[in-house]
Amino acid sequence: MSRSLSYERLIHASPEQVFDAFTSPAGQRELYGQDDPGWIVESICDLRVGGTWSISFGPAPGQLYHHHNVFEEIDRPHRLRMSTTEIRLDGAPLVFDVEVTFAARGEATLMTMTQSGFPTDALRDEHAIGVPTTFDNLERVLTGSPP
Repeated sequence: MSRSLSYERLIHASPEQVFDAFTSPAGQRELYGQDDPGWIVESICDLRVGGTWSISFGPAPGQLYHHHNVFEEIDRPHRLRMSTTEIRLDGAPLVFDVEVTFAARGEATLMTMTQSGFPTDALRDEHAIGVPTTFDNLERVLTGSPP
């Protein structure tokens, strides 16, 4: 059984602005950032089909999650699709798919992120906790508002 998670947000910026912020080095760092002192985010992105986006994040060097994404589709500024392998704190891999769409809604963008292929409800539900924060952080990058 495949489990999925979908989340959407209306962001007051154009699809080009939202897409570019999502894929920029600053935007990528913000996506996984926390306001906790010492929180670590390392992000390296090769934005092309077949390219990779590697992110390591967590509270300390010995407590980092590692995400390795491979871009399968890039349709700027409308859609990204990637395969993700997450290496969890216990070293176990978790593989799932991610699709992000950016749809114009007047002068705003409806951004939708769908993650699919979770093997258990618990793993899907764990990711549901972090996705809204990701959208909050991206909006902060676009508006320049403080945390």
